[in-house]
Amino acid sequence: MTIANILAEKGREVVTTSADTTLQEAAQLMMRDRIGALVVLDDRGRLMGLIAERDIVSAVALDGTEALTQPISSFMQQNPQPAREEDAVENMMRVMTVERRRHIPVVRETRLVGLISIGDVVKYRIRVIEEEHRSMREYIAQA
Repeated sequence: MTIANILAEKGREVVTTSADTTLQEAAQLMMRDRIGALVVLDDRGRLMGLIAERDIVSAVALDGTEALTQPISSFMQQNPQPAREEDAVENMMRVMTVERRRHIPVVRETRLVGLISIGDVVKYRIRVIEEEHRSMREYIAQA
């Protein structure tokens, strides 16, 4: 099972923004689209960073509400290590757990092709386990 399988199920649409977006604008985009992170792209459309809800909360906790007027470039995760479509889901689960990353951009060469969250990975794994369980019950019933 690969990251491509997850993207095939959930879709490849990713909400992106630029580094000069303010923290408040980023929060509004996340609320509007009901998402937990935005991918930050440079002028050529290449992956530059990632800003997540946790980053916004940390910024406000440290700098107060004044942080909301600052560009997200001051608070985003810079140059996040992306996943590739051919990466195994099990490896991404380990990376997300060990590195405490909830969102990972997915790239093909240097082009953004998706974003996976820990929720996407868990949902996919549960579905696979349920399918295996159902197949095993059917096999046992036929024996």
